[in-house]
Amino acid sequence: MASRPGRRSSATFANGWTPTAPLATLRHGFKCYGRTLHVAFFKAAHDLNPDLEARYAANRLGLTRQLHFSSRSGKSLDLTLSLNGIPVATVELKNRLTGQSVDDAIRQYRQDRDPREPIFEFKRRTLVHFAVDTESVFMTTRLAGTATHFLPFNKGHDGGAGNPPDPAGRSYRTAYLWEEVLQRDSFLDLLARFIHLQVEEKRDDEGRKTKTESMIFPRYHQLQAVRQLVAAAGREGVGHNYLIEHSAGSGKSNTIGWLAHRLASLHDIQNRRVFDSVVVVTDRVVLDQQLQDTIYQFEHKLGVVQKVEESSRQLAEALENAVPVIVTTLQKFPFVSRQLLKMAEERGESGTGVLPTRRCAVIVDEAHSSQGGETATELKEVLGGEGLREKARQRAAEESMEELFHSMAKRGRQANLSFFAFTATPKHKTLAVFGREGEPFHRYTMRQAIDEGFILDVLKNYTTYATYFKLLKSGEDDPNVERKKAARALARFLRLHPHNIAQKTVVMVEHFQGVTRHKIGGRAKAMVVTGSRLEAVRYKQSFDRYIQAKGYPIKTLVAFSGAVQDDKLPGVSYMEEGMNKGIREKELPEKFATQEYHLLLVAEKYQTGFDQPPATHHVCG
Repeated sequence: MASRPGRRSSATFANGWTPTAPLATLRHGFKCYGRTLHVAFFKAAHDLNPDLEARYAANRLGLTRQLHFSSRSGKSLDLTLSLNGIPVATVELKNRLTGQSVDDAIRQYRQDRDPREPIFEFKRRTLVHFAVDTESVFMTTRLAGTATHFLPFNKGHDGGAGNPPDPAGRSYRTAYLWEEVLQRDSFLDLLARFIHLQVEEKRDDEGRKTKTESMIFPRYHQLQAVRQLVAAAGREGVGHNYLIEHSAGSGKSNTIGWLAHRLASLHDIQNRRVFDSVVVVTDRVVLDQQLQDTIYQFEHKLGVVQKVEESSRQLAEALENAVPVIVTTLQKFPFVSRQLLKMAEERGESGTGVLPTRRCAVIVDEAHSSQGGETATELKEVLGGEGLREKARQRAAEESMEELFHSMAKRGRQANLSFFAFTATPKHKTLAVFGREGEPFHRYTMRQAIDEGFILDVLKNYTTYATYFKLLKSGEDDPNVERKKAARALARFLRLHPHNIAQKTVVMVEHFQGVTRHKIGGRAKAMVVTGSRLEAVRYKQSFDRYIQAKGYPIKTLVAFSGAVQDDKLPGVSYMEEGMNKGIREKELPEKFATQEYHLLLVAEKYQTGFDQPPATHHVCG
């Protein structure tokens, strides 16, 4: 757009976006001399506005073959997709029948596509690039020469990577890309409510904060899971449970973000809003800000997402005011019903202080993570009504979060609640209660994550440590003991025995010092997964003693929840923060990412969803 002589152009985007950012331009238009100009219209959440429907239908999607993107080199792209004349995606196609594969397409993007060319500029022009052959699809959102990183965009086959054949034998394995993903309505939906710019703040090796930007395009299983869940919730209405079995490495945080946004604006076929609020229950400290940033890019409105971290009253107000998306931890639910009652009394109203009339979608991150039973009881009481309280309290003292949700599900459908439970490793009970005929609603397996390179196969990189039992029988009149109970007691005695811990400490520390720490340019780390919180405490103490005695330049951290009582030392308890010399729980992942710390000992924490690429893993027990 040209400016008048001597005057500054007033063409700007909301929220500080530059005039060359196509995603913001497509979604929100741009202002020119006080007028907002729209270059695209996306489908509304309901069908109540015929004008919006007509504008949506007026969009023109283009497909250009052999687009010449450089006048200097004469090079061209196999396919370029555009929306209303704005290029948004590119595709390089290869046919294995002619001796070329998806690897050749990837090589072409890395070696023959200059990222400085205007059409490839990150954030400023095309948003995603696909490398495709008849068998596989890969994609990237940022070209960076030979450093360009491609992600698989495949459906998965027989529990692993790849794509299944067409049952009818009429199409290529990758036909889903153009028949399903790049289909008109699907592609417009991707541009409107999936693709987003993610900004992360991390610390480098010197502890300095740096910001990294990534254009996020969903992997196939994320796109499929969100769309299938939303479609089912719209079709079935409130009061159903959905189990999503997504392995570590699945990109669960983004999947939850997309799902929360879609459920918050979901309308049924009668154009009625399905949920008053979407409550995301998680202990991921980065998820709340990520949700806010992501949804703001879609909605361009503040207040859609509210993080509850101050008090139970804050949570009560959010529920009462039907905030669209509420991000909280399970620990915030205690005393919420009392706060609601108090607030009602302050307004001169009477009531129970609970919200059985609120229709809520509850997204639970890690469905069987160990949580306090009392707080899960309060969750049910607040969202489901007083009738659930007494039934829940009967087992609350001994139940985990998983068991409580199971017991609630067994008591029958709650008409005002839908649960969307994410887990990487569902137990049999989880599948039996939350699954559909014993199966999860959607699955992305550990095998597929391993095959696609998102997590390592620990079974290929482990060293066995043999442990021998020698049991003595003192006489024929020894009383009989229950076999399983005795085995459990014996195993616990062995795991916690100082000699056993000391021996394993030597093996692991020496292996780390001699082999592991020198990998990845000397930046490699290790995570030691223990069998219990008390084991984590004992191993932390043993590691520190041995490291100090040897004078190794290794520093350790420990991660566990709550206070740990040592049965050998009555009255003595240990807390994570104290054992880590004042490092708070929220700071621990960031601290471990620096070069100051090398070993992290964990118990019932971080096994799933902990992102630390330089870390290898050991298992104790």
